[in-house]
This record gives sequence, C-alpha cells and structure tokens, in this order.
Amino acid sequence: MKRSSILFAVLTICLTCNIIRAEDPKTQGEGTQNTSANESEALFKRFEETLSGVKLVGRFTILGKDDGPLPKEEYTINSVTKLPEGDYWLFNARIKYGANDVTVPLPLEVKWAGDTPIITLTDFTIPSMGTFSARVVIDNKKYAGTWTHGKAGGHLFGVIEKASSEPSTEPAP
Repeated sequence: MKRSSILFAVLTICLTCNIIRAEDPKTQGEGTQNTSANESEALFKRFEETLSGVKLVGRFTILGKDDGPLPKEEYTINSVTKLPEGDYWLFNARIKYGANDVTVPLPLEVKWAGDTPIITLTDFTIPSMGTFSARVVIDNKKYAGTWTHGKAGGHLFGVIEKASSEPSTEPAP
C-alpha cells in the first residue's frame, strides 16, 4: 500500500473517532473550556511554577535568511501570575533582542490545547522594541513557536532553565 494511502486511512480513522466521540453524550463537556475549577487551578499552578524564575534559552530563525548559524535568544521570566480577566497572565520578563535589553511587565494571553499552554501575542507592542505577533508552545521544559515583527518572521525554540540568582532587573512597582 502506498504511503499516502496509509496516511489517508489513519487520518480517516482519527477523524471518524473524533466525530463519534463528539456526538457521544458521555463525552460532552470534556475539554479545556469545560474543565473543572480544580483541574484549571492545577494547570495554572503548574504553569506559574514552570515559568517563574526561569530563562528561555534558545535559537531563532529568520525566514528568507537560511544561511549561517542560528542567532541566540534569551528571555528571563521573573514571575508569571494569572490576571483576573479572561485568559491573560502577567509576565514580568527581561527580553534580550538584538541591541535591546529591557525588563517589562507583559499582560499576555495564554490559550490551552488540552493541558499544553500556548502563549499568544497578536500585534502586541513591547516598549522600545516594537510590535510582535507570536505563538509559543510550552512543553516539558522546552518551548517552540513562530514569531513576526514587521515584515520579518520565523521560528523560535529552546529550553527552559532555572534562572541564576543574579540581581533582579525587574522594574520597581
């Protein structure tokens, strides 16, 4: 059997199972939108613990510039806390990007794919840096995603490490 036929068969089976599951009254109400308060609290607590006092250290690509080594990136996240409105979280973060090195509080939207958080920015302006859009998946001490800044864009990926005990550069309240 050709590879494409096998792929089509697998996709058909998966789609059929999801349609049947969605129509099954026993599975109605499952998913993150109807997650119990206790499950949400546990996810939120784990997210806060995963991204507070850490550095995201990795590399990024620039679409159209495929030659040479990938540039390094580093973001220090001092703390993350859930805001009362919707899916927003306050990230107190130090961002190093090009010649810029700023520490700012960022109210960012976080969406959930099951138990996996996705940090989302859509035309979000970061003071002294510009306007960005991004989707960043956080998974098991790793991150990966896409970014756009003006006409430039690309991919980003790396690891989540505990931050060293350097003096805090977090802005004073």
